[in-house]
Amino acid sequence: MTRPLMTRPVTAALVAVLVLSACGAARDSRLNPFNWFGRSERVETLTPVVEARDPRLLAADIADLRIEPYSGGAIVRATGVMESQGWWRADLVEVPGDDPSHLVLDFRVLPPLSQTAVGTVQSREVTAATTISARRLEDISRVTVQGARSARTTGR
Repeated sequence: MTRPLMTRPVTAALVAVLVLSACGAARDSRLNPFNWFGRSERVETLTPVVEARDPRLLAADIADLRIEPYSGGAIVRATGVMESQGWWRADLVEVPGDDPSHLVLDFRVLPPLSQTAVGTVQSREVTAATTISARRLEDISRVTVQGARSARTTGR
């Protein structure tokens, strides 16, 4: 007994539809790197400001915090708002802590070399970024970036 010629393409199409419909579950899973961290939220500064070896000052306010996946782990990108224009050499500096699942970063930046204008909020924004390795990211469930007056945190 021979099979009709249409059964092979129909079977292949049915298998393809079933396989592709299962991909929707991966969109909401923890395996999808775009689901690693959600939106950031504003919180109070977590750790008291202590005398640091870094001569740079803390950013006045933290306006935005984003964590973006890349092939080697994740990029932590934060935007701080300064009191005036001209702030430079911004970095996110890790603050030692007791909880290995919570990464706390200080937003450090150098002030302008001379008197500068205040300007608009957008002209006073400074962005800094750092990377987290994929191995280290396995242990981290929450990231906080803090400034002098405010902080932002995001978790998964």
